[in-house]
Amino acid sequence: MRVTSIVTLLSVIAAFVCLNPGGAQAQVKASLVATETSVQPNHPTTVALRLEHEPQWHSYWINAGTGYPTTLQWDLPAGWSATGFQWPTPTLIKDKRGNITGHGYSGVVYLPLTLTVPADAKVGENITLNAKASWLMCSDICVPGTDKLSLTLPVSAAAPEPNSEIKAQLARQQMPEQSRRWSFAATRSDRNVEMTVTGAGTDEIKEPHFVSEDAYIQYGGLQEVRPGEPLRMVLPISDEASGTTGKLVGLLTFTDAKGVYRGITVDTALQTPGVAPVAGNATPSTSGDALVFGLAFLGGLILNLMPCVFPVLGIKILGFANEAGGDRRKVTMHGVMFTLGVLISFWALAGALAILRASGDQLGWGFQLQSAPFVFGLTVVMLIFAMSLSGVFEFGLRATGVGSDLQQRSGVGGSFFAGILATVVATPCSAPFLAPALGAALTLPIAQSFAVFTVIGIGLATPYLLLALFPQALQALPRPGAWMNTFKQVMAFPLYATVTYLVWVLAGQTSESGLLTVLFGLTLVAMAVWLYGHYQRPGTGSSATRLSTASALLMLALGLNLGWPRAQAPTEVVWEKWSTERAAQLHAEGRPVYVDFTARWCATCQANKKLVFASNEVIGYVRDKKVALLKADWTQADPLITAELARWKRAAVPFNLVYLPNRADPATLPEVLTPEIVLSALKG
Repeated sequence: MRVTSIVTLLSVIAAFVCLNPGGAQAQVKASLVATETSVQPNHPTTVALRLEHEPQWHSYWINAGTGYPTTLQWDLPAGWSATGFQWPTPTLIKDKRGNITGHGYSGVVYLPLTLTVPADAKVGENITLNAKASWLMCSDICVPGTDKLSLTLPVSAAAPEPNSEIKAQLARQQMPEQSRRWSFAATRSDRNVEMTVTGAGTDEIKEPHFVSEDAYIQYGGLQEVRPGEPLRMVLPISDEASGTTGKLVGLLTFTDAKGVYRGITVDTALQTPGVAPVAGNATPSTSGDALVFGLAFLGGLILNLMPCVFPVLGIKILGFANEAGGDRRKVTMHGVMFTLGVLISFWALAGALAILRASGDQLGWGFQLQSAPFVFGLTVVMLIFAMSLSGVFEFGLRATGVGSDLQQRSGVGGSFFAGILATVVATPCSAPFLAPALGAALTLPIAQSFAVFTVIGIGLATPYLLLALFPQALQALPRPGAWMNTFKQVMAFPLYATVTYLVWVLAGQTSESGLLTVLFGLTLVAMAVWLYGHYQRPGTGSSATRLSTASALLMLALGLNLGWPRAQAPTEVVWEKWSTERAAQLHAEGRPVYVDFTARWCATCQANKKLVFASNEVIGYVRDKKVALLKADWTQADPLITAELARWKRAAVPFNLVYLPNRADPATLPEVLTPEIVLSALKG
């Protein structure tokens, strides 16, 4: 193991040395500088990470776009602390095709931050501050950069002397400004945000561009500008953005009337049409509260008619029908427990959202459906209920409280569970009037957000609560009888439709092969349910019952294990994971092999793939000639990929190889690709 580790380490070192004999950091030189010549106990001081870029090279801002931002990991003495960077105004980074690939810096840039000096720092000592800087440096290729840095400063009792040169450099640097002249407003509609800049002098803003601090707005999307007073901009929302967010946060970059490039801080409430404005943690007006709560109640009430919810609630109506003419106290208890199940579920959902919002996540209604494992689990539950209603087995009837004997023993618990299940399946649906109420709930303070979710739950449970409180209304329902079995089986089909919908959701969260394993997994689950139900019928011997139960549990476990999704977005072409062994094997088989050394943070890599594999001619050739596509993903540090790059005297991506049959050595491709270049290499 030691020999292997040493060889790997030497390979990593060789990769960077081969790229540039002068060292790995030749494209960007990093250092730590201070604005004062010493530090004073119990006083903050400003230091900065200085990055000096070679011509044509750049590093990245906090929201990098395609790349990733510069970081600084400190190793400070006890009692010292450091803030994050104060990021200068970034410029737009564009590739050779003119597409925006991110936001960042070139030339010489200073990333300032504040260090806090402890009160017990000893006067007269020299303190050495150590840190590890990491960045991504890009030109036509991208290379991760790191360096260990240190800064030594004396501790003095007197006020520190300024470092005039560094202070002057920082003063000349364009930092984001707070605007006193202009105010901002933002409104979301469909997949865009319209931002309005109001105030005198907005007609002096030239070439405006909004850069989003939290990646809510597309970093490279086309921004429509409507100049004048006020200035209006239409900003495309990122495909990866959550459904709702409370604020528009970022910088408005532009060139002013004097030709100076500037950045103005934007931090404004993001409004949705129909929702009263909410700024920060301020309390909405009474009329705004009434509107939000009214919409929440109507939305929850109409959820009962949504295709996601109706199947479960149809089962509950069946249970109420079974209770018709029964004990009033018992009917009331069913309705109350159903309502309690709904409310507790909504409170749990509101609590989860509050916790995740506090951690910095941006979430929307139905956020859990963004998780492929959760969707798969919900699909399994709905499939089991559907098969139960179809008469395959009777266990599901206990869960929903249907059936005269089971109602007496566990029907109340079934009503509570039905309320929980109704809430779970409601989250994919956004009924009329519900969307603006949810938009407000996800931006309001926690207490008010809980109140809105409570009102939505009450709206969902109202029909069943009314039936429970006024059981005489049950007289309008048909008496229990043979019709109930037919109705029960009919209600299975909306559940099967829900299963189909959830599988469709999974199709967008897994690969093609992953979806196939999901379907086989659901098949095993269905077989397990059938096996359990078939041998639980009256007259079946106890040994057969126990054996079938054990077999059903085993098959259920196999189905869950097989179908459990490994989320991966489907692609037009199928990529295999690269390894030297796999490349050699495919080459020996006589297949053409295309190897892509790439990384998510490499803008040129992503542009290459988007351009090349959007070509029908390339895709058709790859399919017809059975070209094997191997991806060497360098997004995370991988010593094997680094060593292979070193073998080709490279230490950066993109790097592409084409192996052709009957040719010993592969062809290397240029960094910037076109469909014609790739096809020419594949055709030899």
